[in-house]
Amino acid sequence: MFSLHGKSALVTGAAGGIGRAVAERFIAAGARVVITDIVDGQGVADEIGARFLRMDVGSEDSVAEGLDRAHQELGPLDIVVNNAGVGDVGTSLADTPADAFERITRINQWGVFYGLKHAPAHMNDGGSIINTSSLAALIKMAGSGAYSASKAAVISLTRMAALELGHSGIRVNAVCPGYIDTALGSGDEGQILSEQFTALGRKGTPADLVGAFHFLASDESSYLTGQALVVDGGWSCGPSPQILETLLGSKTVG
Repeated sequence: MFSLHGKSALVTGAAGGIGRAVAERFIAAGARVVITDIVDGQGVADEIGARFLRMDVGSEDSVAEGLDRAHQELGPLDIVVNNAGVGDVGTSLADTPADAFERITRINQWGVFYGLKHAPAHMNDGGSIINTSSLAALIKMAGSGAYSASKAAVISLTRMAALELGHSGIRVNAVCPGYIDTALGSGDEGQILSEQFTALGRKGTPADLVGAFHFLASDESSYLTGQALVVDGGWSCGPSPQILETLLGSKTVG
């Protein structure tokens, strides 16, 4: 079960962090994998047993060319993970420069759009597209307006693409991570917030997350499409006992 043997995959933004962890899991499950990134990821590719292509997901031409090259190297793709993104947060909407908002949107939202636009032409029928969204698409915190909006758009694009690609049997889903211990995981701030707001009382790790991508890539999820799978340690369940104790002096209400 959950074997990816004989399948070919492309993972964007995979020179590190979540993307690298996903690529490693796919390889361990038997897939042939191309990783892409805007930075040089050849060393990572060599280390994990993948192939590397440089790609700027903010450029439609770069995405289209990268998918075409991956198709040439691996044949038709079975799995495409639109993962690349930036995690810029920290300013209110009133204080966010327009060019910063545009950059976040171009990479996080338009990058997924370009992947959804061009990937199907290079995929086998019955394939799987997985988009990396975020808990921020569902739970808002002041200072993350541009980022939250871009990740909410990813969920909307996921659902629309699921409708439009269903005739080919191509499934499109999203994964919405909470704080994950990577370079984009907000360091100590993310740790403190996770300890207080999650049911599990801790920040997640890439190992906690990659199983969701693996499941969505595998044939065992063949009737699952248009969904946003939240992997957040229970943050979205509601106020944690830790928060209640801080605010009320008790882990329960009443």
